[in-house]
Amino acid sequence: MSRPVIALMTDFGLEDFFVPSLKAVILSLNPEARLVDISHSVRSFDIPSASFLLQACFRFFPAGTIFLAVVDPGVGSGRRILVAETERYVFIGPDNGLLAMSLEASAERRVRAVTKKSYFLTDRATMFEGRDRMAPLAGWLSLGVPPDEFGPLVEDYVSLTLPKSCVRSGEIIGHVAYIDKFGNVITDIPAARLPASPARRKPPALSLSVRGKTVTSCRSFYARGSRREPFVLAGSLGLIEIAVREGSAASELGAEVGDVIVLRTDG
Repeated sequence: MSRPVIALMTDFGLEDFFVPSLKAVILSLNPEARLVDISHSVRSFDIPSASFLLQACFRFFPAGTIFLAVVDPGVGSGRRILVAETERYVFIGPDNGLLAMSLEASAERRVRAVTKKSYFLTDRATMFEGRDRMAPLAGWLSLGVPPDEFGPLVEDYVSLTLPKSCVRSGEIIGHVAYIDKFGNVITDIPAARLPASPARRKPPALSLSVRGKTVTSCRSFYARGSRREPFVLAGSLGLIEIAVREGSAASELGAEVGDVIVLRTDG
């Protein structure tokens, strides 16, 4: 029996029956499936943050991984369920933009709307589509059922209409893309936009503004920053971050996902 990796991401939390139910359905179809939790602590209904989280980690999984992502405020609304193939992976999720960032980051993608109800746990209306419709798809895929069995190709799947970082009047305008568990503020501005240090021991001159507050300190690593004062650094995702050493930059700045960031540099 096949033992593929099935990676799960939801906003369900861990205190209720939701996540165990997803896993039970998958394992009932394929007891040999290897289930990996990405996160079940996504803020409820926060599609942009969930989409960012998925695209930040999917490429580090082995080829053939099946991703089941369920952040679905539109459950029961008639929105479609998607099965999307890329050059290395398969994604399952609601058609609400949740998969958009991961698909856009993939060179090849074939997106299908699921219409074959015989693969669902039930073909009747359900309030728990993650368990009754999406989890079975993951189980069947892990058993070798090809994605083209589930429904036709579509091109009009939902994308996220998020603003992009840009240069305007000598300033770089970006946005808060994600806030991690430590309170680090991850922006959508590439770290390559940071100016090079003019001297080996001297940090580059810059100012970064968010919510009316300005950050002027730049550091190479978290450990070199201040425990009291937010600072800018190049994060592990290749994006500019704002951090506070052993503290929360998001709390210090009052920053939220979607906030406008303005970066000014002398370089």
